[in-house]
Amino acid sequence: MNIVEKILARASNRNVVSPDEVIFANIDKVMVHDVSGPGVLKVFDKLKKQGVNVEKLWDPSKVWVAEDHFVPSAEKISAENIVKLQNFTKTYGIEKHFKYGMGQYGICHTLSHEEALVLPGEVYVGGDSHTNTTGALGAFACGLGHTDIAYVLLNGRIWFKVPETLYFKLNGKLPDHVMAKDLILKIIGEIGTDGANYKTMQFGGSGIDEMTVESRLTLCNMTTEAGAKNGIVEPDQKTVDYLQMRGASNFNLVKGDSDAEYSKVYEFESSEMEPIISKPFSPENTVIVREAPTVDLDKSYIGSCTGAKYEDLEAAAKILKGRQVKIRTEILPAAISIYKRAMENGLIKIFLDAGATVGPPTCGACCGAHMGVLAKDEICVSTTNRNFPGRMGHVESQTYLSSPLVAAASAVTGKLTDPRDLN
Repeated sequence: MNIVEKILARASNRNVVSPDEVIFANIDKVMVHDVSGPGVLKVFDKLKKQGVNVEKLWDPSKVWVAEDHFVPSAEKISAENIVKLQNFTKTYGIEKHFKYGMGQYGICHTLSHEEALVLPGEVYVGGDSHTNTTGALGAFACGLGHTDIAYVLLNGRIWFKVPETLYFKLNGKLPDHVMAKDLILKIIGEIGTDGANYKTMQFGGSGIDEMTVESRLTLCNMTTEAGAKNGIVEPDQKTVDYLQMRGASNFNLVKGDSDAEYSKVYEFESSEMEPIISKPFSPENTVIVREAPTVDLDKSYIGSCTGAKYEDLEAAAKILKGRQVKIRTEILPAAISIYKRAMENGLIKIFLDAGATVGPPTCGACCGAHMGVLAKDEICVSTTNRNFPGRMGHVESQTYLSSPLVAAASAVTGKLTDPRDLN
């Protein structure tokens, strides 16, 4: 069995599982945020009216809550949703509630690894489609809708169809000007946004071994954009070190068998990789940056669960140090812990000296909700994960997806720019 099959077999009390089997799995961790949480509470209200007991959760210690999408509150409804979350965690005895403006908080998919909330071998579900991110730690991580999350919260179990696994092998270490974001954009450009529908995307090979945990997180994050059920990387010593630095212990590394089977294997050579962007209006609409259209940009956005981890900020700082931005540039660290580290190591000063605006952790601009939405006809280069019409604001705005290196280089020139081509 491969790693996903082993994890799901353990979770369903089975010795063996195979692709397309339907299983009932025990859940190890579950997350909701300020959008999915209120949605789940509406489901609870419906269930209560049907006579279902919703007074207790199956295990509050395995539940955690993030305030991230509409923080700081954009208007009355989002402010009220934060209050609903606070009442929810108080009522059900949920202690892990990361509150905006109260010490450590941030984007939910960043907190999952920054706070070591999810461990290798676990089954983790969240009320958000990019829950896939945390598969980089060697867990089975996927997003569920409000009704399924409500069921998990009450019962601690949910059904899955065991997914087929696509294996993506990277040979060799990526060049310095190429990031994990470039690799995942290349993959999505090759297989399409439906190329992994309800499948696992597993990443391996010497190039993945060379990657940091944060780079692997970028890969797994955007498996969602290929339609995947989940993304995963087998855990190794880097995984162990990363989690131990964040206070985690007592976890087991699950790995696939040497003769594990995959439905298809894709192979990539690091030496052939170049910086890539996705043009509007799909992540699969990829092109090498040096072959990108010549457009005048209005904004560069370096943020989100995809592109505002600490190493992403480091990459942007290398480009921006000693330079000035020519367009509106917004940089939002993905969690307060990352923000503080960036401040302590001088990255925030580099950003401010370059003329960029540094903001709080929030999903607001990425999902086109607030804190920097795009106007009609505005064009943005962004480290986020989606660029369909209206994703970051007006339906007639445009977003080009890129790595933090490309986003920073483009901020300096005001045009889509390969970092190698800066003067």
